Amino acid sequence: MKIDDKFNFKELVSSLAIVIPFWIVAIVLWRSTGDIFYLFNFLYIGAAVGIGIGVYSALPRKKKPLGRKLTLFLIGGYLFVFLGLLNSENLQIEGFFFYLLAGFFSGSVIHYMVAKIFGPILFSRAWCSWACWTAMILDLLPYKHGSGRIPGKWGGSRHIHFILSLSIVLLLWFGSGYRVESRSITELYWLLAGNAIYYATGITLAFWLKDNRAFCKYVCPITTILKFTTRFSLLKIRGDIEKCTECGACMKTCPMDIRIPDYVKMGSRVLSTECILCQTCVNTCPAGALKVSFGLDIGGKELLNER
Repeated sequence: MKIDDKFNFKELVSSLAIVIPFWIVAIVLWRSTGDIFYLFNFLYIGAAVGIGIGVYSALPRKKKPLGRKLTLFLIGGYLFVFLGLLNSENLQIEGFFFYLLAGFFSGSVIHYMVAKIFGPILFSRAWCSWACWTAMILDLLPYKHGSGRIPGKWGGSRHIHFILSLSIVLLLWFGSGYRVESRSITELYWLLAGNAIYYATGITLAFWLKDNRAFCKYVCPITTILKFTTRFSLLKIRGDIEKCTECGACMKTCPMDIRIPDYVKMGSRVLSTECILCQTCVNTCPAGALKVSFGLDIGGKELLNER
């Protein structure tokens, strides 16, 4: 085993800092509401993150993605199966909009607030690579590294999807008097239909464009929220310009087509809001020039590799 493949205790300790906020939320919500569900829910998610990070830290570099995928299935599977299917909770973005209009402090609202609105200020878009149940399936497909972004405004379709989802909710709510019923069979239908469309679209795009993350890059409406809050993320990838050999290995393996060496040469962290903090670049870099770091800066400078 090479020296840089040994168990990294510092990496484990610093990464486990992500777990603590989940446990704090668990205790605060449980104590303030008296509902033990919140204690179980966030303790489980925090534990799943901890287990995944522990496995990630213990494995040699080439096998570290197994730790991330373990967390992806532990969290993504739990949210979709337990909260979604078994509890008839609409975790799709339309469900979030409906519950907000109805004033329901439901699992869907908490999920979006923690994972997609306020959470990314701390842990960037880690949701996309460590917890998303759509990515959980798409990551199993064979096209792990795309050949670059499609030139033009394809990424804008994500915003169109977001606007359409919001418009449908507003039209049903104010136009036809539709009212959501928490944990009803109707919410289950919304979840099943929405996920069927997402999976079908994601898999089709992956095979068409030979890119597992094509859905994330061009269709997913959640990125409309994530790309804003991620700008202020404390966790981002940093490169050591003295160690970097400009071999380009990080850019070639980045699933989101980010021109990582360009950020390193500028002496800045990776400021792209497309970064999903999967750490593929960290594990690929033969010089060990990349790492996850804490810092205060504002992202948004998009340097992406096009086809």
